[in-house]
Amino acid sequence: MASKLLRAVVLGPPGSGKGTVCERIARSFGLQHLSSGQFLRESLRGGGGECPRGRPLRGCVAGGLASVTAAFLALMTAPFCCGACTGFPRTLGQAEALDRICELDLVISLNIPFETLKDRLSARWVHPASGRVYNMDFNPPHVQGVDDLTGEPLVQREDDKPEAVAARLRKYKDAAKPVIELYKSRGILHSFSGTETNKIWPYVYTLLSSKIPPILSDEEN
Repeated sequence: MASKLLRAVVLGPPGSGKGTVCERIARSFGLQHLSSGQFLRESLRGGGGECPRGRPLRGCVAGGLASVTAAFLALMTAPFCCGACTGFPRTLGQAEALDRICELDLVISLNIPFETLKDRLSARWVHPASGRVYNMDFNPPHVQGVDDLTGEPLVQREDDKPEAVAARLRKYKDAAKPVIELYKSRGILHSFSGTETNKIWPYVYTLLSSKIPPILSDEEN
C-alpha cells in the first residue's frame, strides 16, 4: 500500500502509451489504476457494478456522455484515495467536474510525434473481452491474430484503422488543449516527450519518486 495520499492523471493522445505508463505507476508505487477506457468497455459488456443512483453501468452508457462521466467520477471519490487515472478527463467540462470532487496532485502529459502515433495505432489489435492490447510491431501476440491467454480472435478497432487515425488525433488535440492549459496554469502539469515508452518511463518514475515512496525499483518494471 502507498504510504501517502496521491491523486494523479495521465493525459495523452490515443496510442501514446498512457495505459502502460499508468500500469507501471500503479505497480511501482502501490497505487490504484483507474482506466476510463476499460470502465467503458466493461459497461458496454454489461459488467457488474452500478453508476450513481443505482443505475446499471450499461444504462449509464446508454444515457450518454453526462451519465458516463458521472459514473466514472463516482469511482474517483472515496475508493480513489490514492491512485492514477488514465483517459480522463478528456474535455474541459470533465476536468471541471473532477475539480468538484477531488484535488489532483499532479498531471502527466505524454507528447508523442504524430507519425509515431499513426504507426502505433495502425498496428494495434485488441482482445475485446479483456481490453488487452497488442502491437504487431513491438508487442505482437504469440500467434498472429489470436489472444495469448484465451486463444480468442483479436480485432482492430474501427478508429484504429489508418483512414480514421488522423481525424481521431485531431479531435483529441482540439479537446485536450484547454485541459492541458488548465493544469499548466495550476503548476501541476508535467510533460514528457519521446517516441518510446521505455525511454519516457524513467523520467516519470523519478517525478513520482519525489512525491511518494516507491515500492519497486525502476529496474523491476
